[in-house]
Amino acid sequence: MAWIHVTFPVEGANEKRLDAWSDALFAAGALSVGLEDADAGTQEEMPQFGEPGQEMRFWKRSLLSALFLATAEVRKCVEKASRALCEPVPALVCQRVEEENWVRLTQAQFTPIQISPRLWIVPSWCERPDSSAICLTLDPGMAFGTGAHPTTRLCLEWLEREVTAGASVLDYGCGSGILAIAAGKLGASRIMGVDIDPQAVLSARENARINSVAAIFTESVGARTARDEYDLVVANILANPLRALAAAIAAYVRPGGRLALSGLLREQAEEMRSIYAPWISLDVFGEREGWVCLAGQKRGENL
Repeated sequence: MAWIHVTFPVEGANEKRLDAWSDALFAAGALSVGLEDADAGTQEEMPQFGEPGQEMRFWKRSLLSALFLATAEVRKCVEKASRALCEPVPALVCQRVEEENWVRLTQAQFTPIQISPRLWIVPSWCERPDSSAICLTLDPGMAFGTGAHPTTRLCLEWLEREVTAGASVLDYGCGSGILAIAAGKLGASRIMGVDIDPQAVLSARENARINSVAAIFTESVGARTARDEYDLVVANILANPLRALAAAIAAYVRPGGRLALSGLLREQAEEMRSIYAPWISLDVFGEREGWVCLAGQKRGENL
């Protein structure tokens, strides 16, 4: 089976207009409809979403795409959609798409990631690149965290440096569970992961099972007790929740324990250091591609 992939730009579109184009293309016979920034990859590229709480924004120029069966009269289909919207027929770019082994092609995009000489992230369909290394088996899934994003790599590097045998670790905003699982592989013994997304919690539990790591993942940490203080706390989320949850996150670090924060852009680092200063003095642990990881030790007894 083969398909025809059609793309065309829509200038200055708002949500209502884009939804109308989508509905009209489906009504005209499209099998799927997609939408992206027509300026993606240029200096004019604009993110559609910011941090939680920010309103959704639409691009100055949107690129609509539609997939049709190869037997469809594609131009007539788009003309039909245009008439339904009283819009001029757009200039189309058409490409024939042959049937492929899509699973194999998708898997080929994900290869082992080396975090350090002894730590690797390895998809389940790949061979272990180093039999003597610590390898985390992790496939792309519903939750954030495969090791490819700069913030995840920074946190993994921090954990590799800080985790000691028997350490307790809290992964605040665990996503796929990659950081908690890495802590377990590196020798931590009491490991907790927390996330507000129930799908992330389920994903983290399954990933921990696959990696034979004993960790607890939950949607809520509940009422904090003395046992809910940890040697190491890592929070790889975003600036807004890191601001709002500063006191709560800092409270989970035991006196003398250490904290790492990531999901921060370079220009957000100083503000975050100031916010956490009442509890922990943070410094830049590392920086990658404009993202930073802040880390520091909570005042109190030394480890």
